[in-house]
Amino acid sequence: MTHYPQCNATHRATRIKLQTTPALIKLGDGHKAKGRLQVISATGGLLQLPAPISEGDFVEVAFQTHSGEVNGMAEMLNPLRGGTGSVFQPFRFIALEDDDHQQLQMMVESVGDSTFAGLRSSQWTSH
Repeated sequence: MTHYPQCNATHRATRIKLQTTPALIKLGDGHKAKGRLQVISATGGLLQLPAPISEGDFVEVAFQTHSGEVNGMAEMLNPLRGGTGSVFQPFRFIALEDDDHQQLQMMVESVGDSTFAGLRSSQWTSH
């Protein structure tokens, strides 16, 4: 069954800042782009890309977690400034298969649990 993440106006989704997580983005025309996932939550994330993707484009985002790969359909949002040769661009998930949603939730919860316990992962931190 497909999961459709919904934003909640009264409760912001927990965000996790990642250190070095490669991501593969498949564009609607079949082309692929590589990027780095900077921040992730149950509702979306922030990618560092070599060039911006048009705001409103629908893409497939894939990345690896400790518990498995996550693939999701996403809508690209307005690009933000980046460093030289790159751009930061947020996205929001529009559809995740149940297994992908579960992998993502496990990742967010495990980081939240370790942060709550006073432990810090070397790969990511919770915000």
